[in-house]
Amino acid sequence: MFLESGFTSLNKTGEELCGDRVETVIGGDTVTVVLADGLGSGVKANILATLTSKILCTMVASDIGIDECVDTVLQTLPVCRERGVAYSTFSVIHIDKRGEGRLFEFDNPQAVYYGGGKCGGLPRAEHTCSGRSVYVSDLRLKENDIILLMSDGAVHAGIGKLLNFGWRRDEIMTYLDRRIKPGMSARGAACLLAAACNELYVGKPGDDTTVAAVRVRAELPVSVMVGPPVDKSRDDFYVGRFLAGGGKKVVCGGTSSQIVARHLRADILADFEYPDREVPPIGHIKGIDLATEGVLTLRKLIELSRPYLSESDLAPKTFAKKDGASLLADMLFEKATKATFFVGQSINTAHQDLSIGTTMKLKLVEDLAANLKKMGKEVELFYD
Repeated sequence: MFLESGFTSLNKTGEELCGDRVETVIGGDTVTVVLADGLGSGVKANILATLTSKILCTMVASDIGIDECVDTVLQTLPVCRERGVAYSTFSVIHIDKRGEGRLFEFDNPQAVYYGGGKCGGLPRAEHTCSGRSVYVSDLRLKENDIILLMSDGAVHAGIGKLLNFGWRRDEIMTYLDRRIKPGMSARGAACLLAAACNELYVGKPGDDTTVAAVRVRAELPVSVMVGPPVDKSRDDFYVGRFLAGGGKKVVCGGTSSQIVARHLRADILADFEYPDREVPPIGHIKGIDLATEGVLTLRKLIELSRPYLSESDLAPKTFAKKDGASLLADMLFEKATKATFFVGQSINTAHQDLSIGTTMKLKLVEDLAANLKKMGKEVELFYD
């Protein structure tokens, strides 16, 4: 199993810094996610939330007891001069690849559990830590189950605008029951709820609003071959290595497609439709999941990755268009858990008179790999 996480944040209107903070630590077979909400808004709240999330994430990931974690946070937080208190609410998920772990909640809205196509709650036990009540839930998640954490900006959404008393938790769950689609990523689920909150705020959030999600899912490796290898006599060896193992197979580039098709003794069937005029059409090779053009498609793919990575981007995390870049974005950003790139460093004779060199291709692949790592994907690069 693979543990997938993602979040989206909305700043309170007029504030440059968000008073909520999400921190994630991936260590071995476990993932620890903390959503902290600092007292108030702006710089002070951001400092409180940042300290809380950093401390809790580091300590919980190291399997230190929640009592000691809470005590450390309380002793570390600076005291607000105006209110005379050091305060930050938090929700913590610590879970392993079997879907087993714990959820700790202190004064944040209760987390929502999504499983079997329906939202619900989790059994909680009250635990006193340093005089504070922390609620603890044991987690036994199955494939495609999702836990959604939220700051109080989510349940306050719409107050004084579209709703009189905010967005109740049961209403949130009803909304998610209708909108979460099978296979939706953690990032997509978090963005879905945050976008709905923004609509209730009429685009002007009255409070910092953050939604974080953790999803348990099956692993899906994707192998991507980009460009022909230097040693032409070993084409079959390199293609065989690319094709070995399970998962999805993607070929980027016309020469690479020819090499792979020759190895598979298959034809390349060109697709002459242009769903996006900026992206060359895809091809079809029997035994290959996706065949695209090279540099232009990769360049467009990196453009698509930037808003996907943005913590405040509210666009749906789906890629409905059928051009090569969108199809590859859906496969790598939404579906893949690991990406392995087989990068050929041969100079393409078709590009000799153009401003497209091996250096540009390598830079595009490395930028893409860096963005995939930021998305929480495992990434490997092999240069041939």
